[in-house]
Amino acid sequence: MANGFSATTTINRPIEQVFGFLADGENDAKFSPRVQQIQRATDGASGVGTVFKSTVKDAGMTSKREFRLTEFEAPSKIRWTEDSKNTITVPDGGYDLASDGDGATRMTIFNNFEGHGFGKVILPVAARAARKDADALAARIKAAVEAS
Repeated sequence: MANGFSATTTINRPIEQVFGFLADGENDAKFSPRVQQIQRATDGASGVGTVFKSTVKDAGMTSKREFRLTEFEAPSKIRWTEDSKNTITVPDGGYDLASDGDGATRMTIFNNFEGHGFGKVILPVAARAARKDADALAARIKAAVEAS
């Protein structure tokens, strides 16, 4: 992933529990220190079309983000796209989940990035920083799910 990242970890919880935690985008603040605030912007349970709006801080800059769920296949697959217009956006990202024996779940997270305007210049640096943090992000997700 030249302009993105992926990371995989095993979470010691059943796949249905992991899926439920990750499907609620408001939980992102529990494992992503960049998320200052996040809330569901659509009514009802999470599913295709659900929108989450957030305020995040990256490299000292605060921005508003809006993500929409594009695929939702319980209990194994969640996909999203970023609808907001920022310097760097996520045209596609997601979680893949698989049962990993005796109540554990193998989780992979990925995000692909796209630069806009000046974002095209800084995209390689931002993608490199995200790749550097990918395993730590997966570990934070694991810790948050297991603590829930």
